[in-house]
Amino acid sequence: MKNVVKIGVMSKETYIKRTIAIAKGQYKPCNDDPKIWFESMQSMAQVLSSENQELLRIIQDKNPGSVTELEVLSHRKKSNLSRTLKVLERYGVVKFEETNGRRKKPLVTATDFEVSFGLNTGVNDFDQAHA
Repeated sequence: MKNVVKIGVMSKETYIKRTIAIAKGQYKPCNDDPKIWFESMQSMAQVLSSENQELLRIIQDKNPGSVTELEVLSHRKKSNLSRTLKVLERYGVVKFEETNGRRKKPLVTATDFEVSFGLNTGVNDFDQAHA
């Protein structure tokens, strides 16, 4: 199953202006606006690194029932794996499903990514909302 998630890259300052403008009702995001935001291409590259993409493929293809099972399949240490999964969860790329009342089964929620960025992404929209 293919789930495309739109990613945006925007400076922290502009992202804060955007969030304030939305909260004040001065800016309404479009339905096709990115759902995941990164402060820089570098931070996006860290989260969606080749190693993490491989981890997502393992989760998707092997369907591990727990982080412990994923540890064996991925050949990654549990502490490192847990940290990575928490970051991926924070960005909405992974979620955990409850099994037997425990939130342990990792699931991939985003399989494909569309990246949107530009030198002036949103800058004028949010500056005008503050004027």
